[in-house]
Amino acid sequence: MRSWGTACAAAALLLVAVVGCTGGDGGDGGDGDDAARSSPPARTSAGGPTPSPTRTPVNPVSIPGLIQREHHGSGLRLGTVLARTDAYTSYRVTYEANGLTISGLMNIPTGKGPFPALVLAHGYIDPAVYTTGRGLAREQDLLARNGYVVLHTDYRNHAGSDDDPDNDVNLRLGYTEDVIAAVMALRSSGRAEIDGDRIGLLGRSMGGGVVYNTLVVAPGLVDAAVVFAPVSSRPEENIDQFQRPENDPIVAEIEAEHGTPEENPAFWREVSPVTYVDRVTEPLLVHHGTADDTCPLTWSRQTVAAFDAAGKDVELRTYDGEGHTFGPQWPRSMDATMAFFERHLR
Repeated sequence: MRSWGTACAAAALLLVAVVGCTGGDGGDGGDGDDAARSSPPARTSAGGPTPSPTRTPVNPVSIPGLIQREHHGSGLRLGTVLARTDAYTSYRVTYEANGLTISGLMNIPTGKGPFPALVLAHGYIDPAVYTTGRGLAREQDLLARNGYVVLHTDYRNHAGSDDDPDNDVNLRLGYTEDVIAAVMALRSSGRAEIDGDRIGLLGRSMGGGVVYNTLVVAPGLVDAAVVFAPVSSRPEENIDQFQRPENDPIVAEIEAEHGTPEENPAFWREVSPVTYVDRVTEPLLVHHGTADDTCPLTWSRQTVAAFDAAGKDVELRTYDGEGHTFGPQWPRSMDATMAFFERHLR
């Protein structure tokens, strides 16, 4: 796997082109905007200063804003043991993500490492009832039994993680920061059980959208990614599907802060990972049931079509009659998942 530093250098060049084309606005909403810095002004032969070239600042609440931000993930710490099995030990963990402490769960296989690692991004669960590691229990167990270190991030505002009061009004982009930092914390942990050069992502439902964001923000960060029943890669469709019908008051706050898609199409284009799918460098496997009435299969078909059009390594597997949570065909989907990770992480 190439270094992420090399990928970031290329990304910085691309960002200039992206911002120039999209005209990203400079709205507020976070402290992630690493403002452009220019060289001291050159001087003309007559002694007067010539203007330095400037770049339109990006909105920190956007995919370009996340691309421009310098991400930090470190300080992976194992806490209490949650469970011991014949195949792995499960621990509470914390790590640092751009200044916040994030909690989670980590399964470490029994035996001699180092083992490849997977970061798991769970779907939406009300933070008021969420508990550490909740959401992907089947996957945590099976993947650890098959020789993967599994780090299930709780995200900010969940379980023992620090709070980010602006996260919801800022389209939950903070979850993407938490996943990027989880990978970086694994890689920098120094733990003998973890092979920092072999890391993948797995996301479900809302977590699938977090994986999409991570792939476009940080190409080269991981080796491969899998998503199950993902949300739309266009956030306005998710709002219309999940929040607006429930009269969620956060919708009014979002639109007051950032405008509606009709009022501010540039903002909504810049928070959609599908806008930047050309940046993706990792193979992606998408699982979706034909009977999913929570996240319509159409969403995955449209996103995969965008990946295909950009020439990316993507595969969509559909499951006749399966709903959002995957029941009878979950074992088959996981067989395909483990074969996929075996090809790309072993």
